[in-house]
Amino acid sequence: DGDDKNLSIDLDLALQTYSPLQIINDHLLAGMKVVGELFGSGQMQLPFVLQSAQVMKKAVAILEPLMEKSGASSGPKATVVLATVAGDVHDIGKNLVDIILTNNGYKVHNLGIKQPIQQIVQAVRDHKADAVGMSGLLVKSVAVMEDNLKFLNEINFEFPVILGGAALTRHYAESHLRSIYNGKLYYGRDAFEGLRVCDHLADNRLTAIDEEITLRLEKRADSEEKVACMRERRAAVSVAQSSGGLADSASGVSTAVAPSISSNVAIPRPPFWGNRVVEHVDLDDIYPFINTVALFRGQWGFKKGSMSPGEYQEHLNTVVDPIFNRLKTQCLEDRILRPQVTYGFFPCNSQGDDLIIFDPVDHNREIERFTFPRQTARERLCISSYFLPLDSNRRDTVAFHCVTMGSEASRRARKLFEDNQYTEYLYLHGMGVECAEALAEFWHKRIRAELGIGGDDSPRIRELFTQHYRGSRYSFGYPACPDMSDQQKLFRLLQPERIGCVLTENWQIDPEQSTSAIVVHHPQAKYFNV
Repeated sequence: DGDDKNLSIDLDLALQTYSPLQIINDHLLAGMKVVGELFGSGQMQLPFVLQSAQVMKKAVAILEPLMEKSGASSGPKATVVLATVAGDVHDIGKNLVDIILTNNGYKVHNLGIKQPIQQIVQAVRDHKADAVGMSGLLVKSVAVMEDNLKFLNEINFEFPVILGGAALTRHYAESHLRSIYNGKLYYGRDAFEGLRVCDHLADNRLTAIDEEITLRLEKRADSEEKVACMRERRAAVSVAQSSGGLADSASGVSTAVAPSISSNVAIPRPPFWGNRVVEHVDLDDIYPFINTVALFRGQWGFKKGSMSPGEYQEHLNTVVDPIFNRLKTQCLEDRILRPQVTYGFFPCNSQGDDLIIFDPVDHNREIERFTFPRQTARERLCISSYFLPLDSNRRDTVAFHCVTMGSEASRRARKLFEDNQYTEYLYLHGMGVECAEALAEFWHKRIRAELGIGGDDSPRIRELFTQHYRGSRYSFGYPACPDMSDQQKLFRLLQPERIGCVLTENWQIDPEQSTSAIVVHHPQAKYFNV
């Protein structure tokens, strides 16, 4: 139940009947098993899972010295090394795995963020680990995982690997990555699936999971074959019925030209050319722009589960909102969140798929060039299409921004994790991430106002989250501009180092609670996949 009231008294009472080892193995671990089952069935939310883990940790801390005195040993089920891969600064998922494994009888060595594979291998050797878990948030991190697996093959270092992270899919892990690794490889969708893999490892039952994966892949292959046959039949019918449409006869791919994006748009004049730094932004101005749905459900894990809509709303009102209000006050009074911004306006033009950025003083001198992908079908959209072409002999305007909540939030969250205050760790980490998003939303609105196009904004902040305004904000790494290395160009334009931001080797911004974007003023600009 996550209740540590009278914990010492309860344990003293239990010790009259059971040994410390029996309490841990037969009762506490059994309780954590129930917690996992309740979480899996949607009857327990993540913050309460972490509360249970906190009580487990406190109980074990009280019992361990007694086991040493009695000569009892509670050796771990297995030893696991965890790491966020090189170039990635995100660790919340990995740390949740650490919490769940540690409180279910495993010895965990958590190496932290941005870990090269050589360090991971050394830790496995030093700690005689039974398995390693690698995590990462970025699409680029999946490529790093693949390189890591190839390195392990080269040094003939085969041991069970568990992979997880937001950009990694089960199918990619269990098919492609599994096929290139010489050892055992498993996918962990969340902390409890990682626990399940480790439990099978500890009990020498990994073959059962291997069989499940084989069965899944066979079913998917059958399904994909059926879909492919259906598409071939539809394509044949479509070609037979076609009467002169614009298509390449060999490939069937549309040869339609660029989309009909209007060039008859008034070009806004910015209040200045170049970049500026904003060293202080009032948190009270940012808080209204927090997407509470993303914070409560996504970051904090307060999901509806088995509750009715009315019960869930009551839960939000009585449990979640007070946590949110407390954190807003704490982050403001203790200066945990320290919002800063660097942003700027630059003259620009498009040239095919390129966006050319010109010097803010000499508008005829090119200083950067971005190349964005274009849709091969549908509307053939490309970010560069929203700007006047170079041969129009008129300069267009583009804006960029980089925002951060500072490094103090990361430091405080890390301290909470190290102090086993798991729920507060979850709350503060999520608050920092969503406040960075809120600051980006707030500053996007500011940029629209400075460009004189803010009149199209919805008066309801919640509707701004669904693009009820003119123009769009595109962040590198997302479908319309997937090349993360473009962050280097943005950094040259804005110099975010002045607000404490640096790029990792995978072009991710550190501190984690930071984000950047290119801002497009065109009224037809929208989000799209390539």
